[in-house]
Amino acid sequence: MSQQPVAFLTRRETFSACHRLHSPQLSDAENLEIFGKCNNFHGHGHNYTVELTVRGPIDQRTGMVLNITELKDAIETVIMKRLDHKNLDKDVEYFAKIPSTTENLAVYIWDNIRTHLKKPELLYEVKIFETPKNIITYRGPYQLNGLYSAINKRTAHDSCTNISSDSD
Repeated sequence: MSQQPVAFLTRRETFSACHRLHSPQLSDAENLEIFGKCNNFHGHGHNYTVELTVRGPIDQRTGMVLNITELKDAIETVIMKRLDHKNLDKDVEYFAKIPSTTENLAVYIWDNIRTHLKKPELLYEVKIFETPKNIITYRGPYQLNGLYSAINKRTAHDSCTNISSDSD
């Protein structure tokens, strides 16, 4: 018995948004130490590029993994209507209590895109280009098994280049 071919389908979109790297769980001094200039009270903006990839078998009847219109519509609802030209910290409730890092933005997009797909299990990857040099890839929740320990503390210097989510 032959196996059904599997393909990856990616849709790319760009949007603009501003934010401030600031955690309500840290003091102002800790935020400044960790996030440096990216903790500026007035925030800063980005022109984000997002790539959403689905993975699955190619349907023999349609020749598609997923109708691209379904993915396009989900992107319009989740990204363009909710995030484009918004202040992530003030306009998106999700970021009221967590830092609006690109890592957390990827989780937000993943969770919300899945609710708009008929087959959410096909979502394979959310990739966000915050800058041409800083790219976050998210492929769903990571199951901790005791062998992995996250390192949370980052040290700020004169620019945002020391932190993974928001450097120039």
